[in-house]
Amino acid sequence: MSQIVCKNLWKIFGSKPEQVMLGLKTKSKTEALKTGHVLAVQDASFEVAKGEIFVIMGLSGSGKSTLIRCLSRLIEPTSGSFLLEGEDVFKMNELALRDLRRHRLSMVFQHFGLLPHKQVIDNVAYGLEVQGLDKTSRHQRAKEVLHLVGLLGWEYHYPSNLSGGMQQRVGIARALAVNPEILMFDEPFSALDPLIRRDMQDELLNLQKQLQKTILFITHDFLEAVKLGNRIAIMKDGQIVQIGTPTEIVMHPANDYVREFAKDVPRANVLTVASVMDKARAIHDPNESKLEHSNEPILYLKNTDGSCTHFLAKDDDYETKHPVNLCLRPDVTLGVAMAQVASLPYPVPVAQNGQLLGTLDRLDVMLALADYEPRT
Repeated sequence: MSQIVCKNLWKIFGSKPEQVMLGLKTKSKTEALKTGHVLAVQDASFEVAKGEIFVIMGLSGSGKSTLIRCLSRLIEPTSGSFLLEGEDVFKMNELALRDLRRHRLSMVFQHFGLLPHKQVIDNVAYGLEVQGLDKTSRHQRAKEVLHLVGLLGWEYHYPSNLSGGMQQRVGIARALAVNPEILMFDEPFSALDPLIRRDMQDELLNLQKQLQKTILFITHDFLEAVKLGNRIAIMKDGQIVQIGTPTEIVMHPANDYVREFAKDVPRANVLTVASVMDKARAIHDPNESKLEHSNEPILYLKNTDGSCTHFLAKDDDYETKHPVNLCLRPDVTLGVAMAQVASLPYPVPVAQNGQLLGTLDRLDVMLALADYEPRT
């Protein structure tokens, strides 16, 4: 079940956006500009599952930040719908929208937006103060989330005493303090130094393991998108041009625009064993020996329950049976699998929950890392 469903979202800036939207023929920014309007988001649709990190990325001017601001209605959309657990946020009145922002949805921005005259603990507790929570309760909750982001002990300092990375942690803690269902991040780490940025990415992933929030994350950095996202939506000129997992986008880019993003990604850190394994090679029924007719040096024997416990190998002129001592998980990256596969002259079985799924050998890995299609 999708927790978030965005359907046919449009945002056109100008005096007559609805009229322009209906009159567009080619649906291009150039055509809209001729009428004195700016076409920022075009017919965007996507769904996000509960607990998923969904990354929306693109170059500057692609419409990604406008899109997320439309979802929270910091910017009013021209047309479309945004369903949060079946309720259309775009149809909410001011009271319902205020309640949504106070309790169910929080945003973290690139510029931290901390109140300089308030101590860290009061910055974190600000949303709870707006909710009307008493000081003792909101400070207790603020300390809990400061502990989560590694800032316990800094609660009575002012923002000016903190580094950029620490200030962004305060921003994340402030968003978490109200325990929202949805977290929206608008390029939160873009202003940070590379090493601090990497640490913040790791911190977010660690927090997600504990909290399992539904996260919409905006970035222009494809490496950041690949690292953080369960799925990625890539935008160009206001349109979503591809949605997929990092592996799907790296292996099967929809067009040259996406391919340019993907070409510099370290494939060993993105591609998984499941994405390049052979699902049929060297797997046979245990009651049927075919090794003598095979070009493979080894045959894995698939039991009737789907498991794999033995393989056949040729020792001199004899076919012998050996126990399986090594299996790969399908979700392991090729970077991790390489060390295990490189030292073996034969394919290694891939299994999950006791079920044999396929095999992987050195050639599969090399072809995938060299950007060749895996063997079939």
